[in-house]
Order: sequence, then structure tokens, then C-alpha cells
Amino acid sequence: MRRMRNDKLCPILNAKVMAQTTEEVPVIVQFNGNNSELINEVSSLSSKLKADLPLIGGFAGNMSTDIIYRLTAAPEVDYISFDSDVYALLDVATATMEADFPHKRGFEGNGITVAVIDTGVAPHNDLVKPTNRIVGFMDYVKNKEETYDDNGHGTHVAGIIAGNGYSSRGKYVGVAPKVNILSLKALDENGGGSTSDIIAALSYCMEMKNKYNIKIINLSLGTPANNNPAKDPLVKAVEKCVKAGLIVVTAAGNSGPNAKTILSPGISRDAITVGAADDKRTPNPDDDTIAPFSSRGPTPEGYQKPDLVAPGVNINSISNSKMDSYTSLSGTSMATPLVSGSLALLMNKYGDLSPVEYKEMLSNSCVPLDDSIDSQGYGMLNLKLLFNVPDEDSIPESFQNNNQRYDNDTFETIIILLVVFFLLDSRI
Repeated sequence: MRRMRNDKLCPILNAKVMAQTTEEVPVIVQFNGNNSELINEVSSLSSKLKADLPLIGGFAGNMSTDIIYRLTAAPEVDYISFDSDVYALLDVATATMEADFPHKRGFEGNGITVAVIDTGVAPHNDLVKPTNRIVGFMDYVKNKEETYDDNGHGTHVAGIIAGNGYSSRGKYVGVAPKVNILSLKALDENGGGSTSDIIAALSYCMEMKNKYNIKIINLSLGTPANNNPAKDPLVKAVEKCVKAGLIVVTAAGNSGPNAKTILSPGISRDAITVGAADDKRTPNPDDDTIAPFSSRGPTPEGYQKPDLVAPGVNINSISNSKMDSYTSLSGTSMATPLVSGSLALLMNKYGDLSPVEYKEMLSNSCVPLDDSIDSQGYGMLNLKLLFNVPDEDSIPESFQNNNQRYDNDTFETIIILLVVFFLLDSRI
């Protein structure tokens, strides 16, 4: 029987090697240090080299189980993992969502770029008219140069973040209607892709963050958490991005309601991991619940996840089939861009704070639901709490004094604000 250091192989590869199968499998090899000569030498053993992955100090390619077994004896090799499939996190439904409270206060995401790593983004009117806000496109699937989406998932996500309501005359507006979108197509027409392509896209975001002013990366995708976070290649790539000042918002997964079903990279402590809530389309938050499909924590290592939840049931957004149409979807994929868009609005207000500071602001702006912390984290994000902070642009103090006399104009303003509060509570 073969003997090896089990801590160098993910569970999938360990099972294959121990069974002494003779097959080639897609792998990601990580090294200790950045010895380029050694990396090139080992990568030459791959029958099909897919990509260099300098962000995590390794490469992706196909290798036989026999070579994998021999590599575990090399001290320079840190970890070898299966290049797992990554998939969009989606359920289907029919309805709409609005979150326009911050817009009334002048926060619309101006100048901020959100990178959407997904199935691509179609040039929908709500993103390209009157000004094209799809500032860049990279295709890791078909290597095309013009932006497209042959699935629809990524377009829907981008619309929740940045749709300006052009085709609906303002009816369906995204959270940050003036934000820019960088589209990185790493998932195919079926909504599937590979871990290595997601890492390559994350690496591109690192390289281009200054060129495009990328501040936020949206990952409405995931893969089963089969690796320890310290070795997980996707988690390591996410944490490198966060260390560089990028905020990574990722979906918890649609594997609920069982416990310990958070997907990678949602298991990363540095990522903002978002679950999905169902507000039942009523204004009363007392009946809001965690969506049954939303993945639950904790992580296998016992970390609290998700960090928070956002509406993810029956969300209406832009379609990839017609450039002036809309469609309805549900999933933690739909909750995640709500948080990404909200962060873009916060950046308009507060500027370049650290990812940790922005994460804390979100945590302090949640409404706890009647459920466990493993299901909801800090609770459901509430945009009223997030933006109604007393400062020079907050609601006047006289608004809170019921005994204060108001003239007609002030009274009308108060009525409008109350209506905004009511609409927000009914949608979030």
C-alpha cells in the first residue's frame, strides 16, 4: 500500500492515489516559495498545462496519479488539490427588488468599479445607455474580445449591482446605478467552470485594480469546501486580494438547510459571505426568514459564516436574451450583488477605508432575524441602518421631535421620507 503525506493532498486526490488508479486528473499544484525554475520543472511533468497561477505560487494542469504520488515526497511542494468545478449559485423564481434609500441621499456608486467574475455580462441597455459602464471584459472560456453572456447568470448579477433602469423607465434599478462593471467570464454557458479559471480572474483583478479603479469583487459562485482553508487555493487567492485592499463578496451557497454547507471561497474569514433571506413580500420584518436553500454555517473549522444575509428570493434584474428585457431569479447569487452594490454606495460616502472597516460597517447595520447565527450571521442587511448615520447630510433633528411645528414644505418632505422608509422596509 502506498504511503504519503496526506496533508499534501486534498481528499479527492488522496482517495484516487491510495486506490492506485492510473488516470490523468486536473490539478492545482502549490509550492513553498517562488522558485520559478522549480515551478517550470514540475509543470513540465503535466500532460496539459492549463495556466500559471502566480497569485498562489503554483500552476494548473493535468497530471497522472503516479506523478502526483511522487510529488508528495518533494519538500518544495506545499499542496496538490483537484481543480474542482465551480458553479453559479442559482434558483429560479418570479418577482422584483428595490433598494433606493441611499439614492435619495446622493449615493449611486459613481466612479467605483465592481469586478463580476461569472458567466459574462451582456451589453444590456441598463448598463450601456446612455453611457457604457462595462469598462472591460476578459473571457477565460472562449477567448472572445466583445462582452457577452451565453448563460444569463452574470448579466442578472451585474444588473442587481449596477442596472440604471434605462429600459424600464426607472422601475427596475440596481443598488448602485452609476457604478462601473468589469466583466470576467470564467463560467461557461451551463454556469460551470474551474477553480483555476476563477483564480486567474482574481489575479487579473489584482493586476488591473488601479487601471479600472476596482474596489469590489463579486463572486456569486462556489465549490464544495473539500480543503482546509489554509491550503484551499481559492481561499488563498481571495485572501491575497483582500490583503491588497480589494473587498471580496461571495455567496454562501445554495446547499441549505443543513449545517456546515458553506461553499469555498465563502469559508474564507477575509471574504464577506452572504446568505439569502426571504422577506415574503410583506412590510413586516417579523415574518422574514432565511431562504431554505441558503447554506448554513459554521465552516468545518468552526468559523462563523455566513457573515450576513440579504434578500435573495424572487429578484428581478436584467436579461441576457434581449437588451431591454428583465427576468426573475433566486439564490445566494442574487443576495451577494446586493451587498456588493451597497459597498459601492458606502465608498461614495466614506472613500478608501480598509476591507475590515467596511465589513464591520455592514455587520453593524444588520437586523437579526428569528433564526440561528449559523443561518444568518449578524442578520439581514438594512440600508436604512447603513446610511442613516447622523452627520451633516442626515435627517434634521427636528424630524424626530413630534412637538415641533413645521411649515407646509417641511411637512411634505417628511411625508416623502416616511414613504421611502416604508418602501425600503417592504423590500429589504
